[in-house]
Amino acid sequence: MRIIEDVKSVFDRDPAARNVFEILTCYSGVQAVIIYRLTHLLWGYKLFWLARFISTFARWFTGIEIHPGAVIGRRFFIDHGMGVVIGETAEIGDDCMMYHGVTLGGTSWDKEKRHPTLKDGVVIGAGAKILGPITLGYNVRVGSNSVVVRSVDDNDTVVGIPGRVVKKKASESDTFDSYAASSSVRSNDPTIQAIDSIVERLAEIDKKISKLPVDSDSKVVVSKIVENK
Repeated sequence: MRIIEDVKSVFDRDPAARNVFEILTCYSGVQAVIIYRLTHLLWGYKLFWLARFISTFARWFTGIEIHPGAVIGRRFFIDHGMGVVIGETAEIGDDCMMYHGVTLGGTSWDKEKRHPTLKDGVVIGAGAKILGPITLGYNVRVGSNSVVVRSVDDNDTVVGIPGRVVKKKASESDTFDSYAASSSVRSNDPTIQAIDSIVERLAEIDKKISKLPVDSDSKVVVSKIVENK
């Protein structure tokens, strides 16, 4: 049964999980997925209003909004959960995981495929936005607060706004930083590299200025400027 698999998968992904009872009563992400399994079943029987009504209750109860029409695979885990939104035509494969504040959103008002597709093993960091009918390949990693609007190849790691690939073909043994704050992410992000370079250059200029000789007249001028302020 998929609900049992969802609960068991928490033990592999959250070291804070102690027992099944705690997971069922205290993990909003698990509660939201369990209710989704019910509403998706109702959606399949074309009980659309009832499915939406129950999913609305789930949003109030858990802080997580999963449309009953979304297709979600096995062993899906939402950690922390608050603020997650998964749209109607979103498709999520097996063994996927996401953190709080993630949005799988649409970019059009057309009644067609308008939300993302996640292949097996995808992990999405806190606050990331995946927008439009794009596809994230197998084992893709998306860093915290990234905005992804283009499809991503298998095993790639994406960070930034807009999302940029910073690591090609990440191995399964690689650890994933859900907040995109690790040194490996910083060393590969071109924006962070540029900022670090500017900071280093300013530090060098500051050192050179501090070593410049200052005559007595210059000291008087500086002191007067300070006094006027």
